[in-house]
Amino acid sequence: MNSRLDYAALVRAAKRLDTIQTFSKVRLALLSDAATQQFVPLLRTLLHRQGVHAEIYEGAFDGFQIETLSPASGLYAFAPDVVIVLNAVQALRASYAARTGGGREFAEGRLGTIASVWDAIHAHAPKAVILQSTYVMPYERFFGNFDRKVPDSLYAVAAWLNQRIAEEARVRTHVLIHDVEAVASWNGRREWFEDRLWDMAKSFCAFSLLPEVAKNIVDIVLSLRGRVVKCVVLDLDNTLWGGVIGDDGVDGIKLNAHGDGEAFYRLQAYLKELLKRGVLLAVASKNEMENALLPFEKHPDMLLRREDISVFQANWSDKAENIRVIRQTLNIGLDSMLFLDDNPFERSLVRGVLPEVLVPELPEDPADYVRAIAELNLFETTSFSAEDVRRAELYREESVRRSEQGQYADADAFLKSLEMKLVAARFDCFHLPRIAQLMQRSNQFNLTTHRYTEAECEALMHDPGVLPLYAKLSDRLGDHGLIGIVVLAPDGEELVIRDWLMSCRVLARGVERHLMNLVVAEAQARGCTRVCGEYIQTAKNGMVREFFEQFGFTKIGDEPGHTLWILPVSAYEPVATFIATVPETAQ
Repeated sequence: MNSRLDYAALVRAAKRLDTIQTFSKVRLALLSDAATQQFVPLLRTLLHRQGVHAEIYEGAFDGFQIETLSPASGLYAFAPDVVIVLNAVQALRASYAARTGGGREFAEGRLGTIASVWDAIHAHAPKAVILQSTYVMPYERFFGNFDRKVPDSLYAVAAWLNQRIAEEARVRTHVLIHDVEAVASWNGRREWFEDRLWDMAKSFCAFSLLPEVAKNIVDIVLSLRGRVVKCVVLDLDNTLWGGVIGDDGVDGIKLNAHGDGEAFYRLQAYLKELLKRGVLLAVASKNEMENALLPFEKHPDMLLRREDISVFQANWSDKAENIRVIRQTLNIGLDSMLFLDDNPFERSLVRGVLPEVLVPELPEDPADYVRAIAELNLFETTSFSAEDVRRAELYREESVRRSEQGQYADADAFLKSLEMKLVAARFDCFHLPRIAQLMQRSNQFNLTTHRYTEAECEALMHDPGVLPLYAKLSDRLGDHGLIGIVVLAPDGEELVIRDWLMSCRVLARGVERHLMNLVVAEAQARGCTRVCGEYIQTAKNGMVREFFEQFGFTKIGDEPGHTLWILPVSAYEPVATFIATVPETAQ
């Protein structure tokens, strides 16, 4: 996995793209006060490599403020999924030089313009997500190091704008930040700026760094479409600590906050923060379990503890087999797993046997581990919910459930003992981040795999023509959190199931049966005589192919990868479950 991309090679590749091989499409609109044509082949190539065909609209150079205000513009006729707004600091510099007032007054006016563009796009294309760039910090420092203390300086204006852009985006679910300043800072602003290219062609930056900007956009777009790393699988010896625990013992391994074990301490600190934002950690180590656990339990400088590891595989099986076990235990896709191992042989083995798993190259020097991983930007996300914070806890609770299940004679007795309670309620603002997250990331138990952004979920929440429901589940052992979504649309005598998706964490508990009971009851309450639904096949949702059939629905349409189903309300017999419906406040 190489982080540096070659501009010329990507442009050549764009001329040979085979769009037949791609399995999904995305409509991108590029708006900028710089030239955008150089980005088009880069975006197409990078997305194509991820199985996505990009249709791209380019707005007129530096004309996006007028274009976004016009409902009849080509932008809105294009109906973009994502609108990318690229603001160049070179253009900001020219406007700043022509200002008539103070620097702060100028900055506030520019922020107002940016926000008005967002709001216009949202008003005319409410389903579109906006990716707003930050400004790259200028190289001019008119006051030297004192520049930061002068609010009217260009440097201070750019810094203030970046901060305020982020603050304004936080209160708009349809706006995400495309942090171009971070890209430029990492690669070096000395390399970023090529003033002659700007003068001649209004190039956003040096050609050599255009692919880095495009990749940053692609990372966000893929995250919007559900591509996320859900679990990091870790080797132990010479990865989480220096040395071999079986030979060196707890006192002999290298691991400390200062000294020759600091590189491993830094990696653990990095992983601990990923854990806090909802990324699961697992272990796949060739070790005796007793030895593998010793540092987690006894080493004073071990930041990660046993309870931080959702699945702990320490044995002499090959790493690929252990990763399969981890995947099955967590019930996630292989393509949402990242494997970190210092051994090139183990990395090569996993790549060969499990090509879906992300396996980055790690440097020989452990001091560079975190830098190498961070540079790849593997943990891009477009949402963060309260459930992310306690994700590892949810899986620990699930482990207790699996352990306790073995004490019961049959599944029904175990399910009854759980005393499950379910909340089913209309979308609300508090739950929107998690609702959008489940919409974007759910693959296996998902009847249609429609991807909704947080802004689109908010639009559903306010739409009187639909009934968008979320489902939360709890039991005596803990709270599963928000685990399901059903979007219903009344259509005359029919109640249409537009979307139905669930977290695989709660399969085999009867949740889908309980929700179907609620759906049919809703149809009866509305005077509908039929419930209708559809199944759209994807590469990952085969488990729900016969979902409607199990409830007595009749197939009325059958095309390749797409079936339609209907159920007379009078013919439905409610299915018994061990779940009680409770109001939100009672859960």
